Amino acid sequence: MNLEQEIQFNQFGQGIYKEAKLIDHFESLDIESKRSLLRDVEHLIIQSKSTIDDIDKAISNSGLKPSFTPCIVIKKGLHHGNFQKIISLPENELTKAFRLFIYLFREGYHRRYLEEKEDPNKWWYWDLSNDKNLGRIKQSEV
Repeated sequence: MNLEQEIQFNQFGQGIYKEAKLIDHFESLDIESKRSLLRDVEHLIIQSKSTIDDIDKAISNSGLKPSFTPCIVIKKGLHHGNFQKIISLPENELTKAFRLFIYLFREGYHRRYLEEKEDPNKWWYWDLSNDKNLGRIKQSEV
């Protein structure tokens, strides 16, 4: 994941980047790139410290049916094995998996954002709607 993509995901976490843009980009990828991006988002979920308590809210906010395979698998826990099972699903399930992952990330991210947005060393929690902040991030290539 490059810096621009990281910014977009963190902007999504802050509610300032549209889900549709993330989904459109995801759907434009070949299957291996989709799986690679899902692994990157798994890493973001872990970093954001999403919890088992975030799962139902993420499913609800994503608009997915709780009976969809990615939702059933993730309800068994947020550990690497379950993420790998989801990432390995057939291609027709991957957009659902991506939608679930980004909303799961958003739950944990939002909590951390409220706690750490004043930390000058964590650009991903800065106000990413502010062009000055975006310029500082891109200029320093953090």
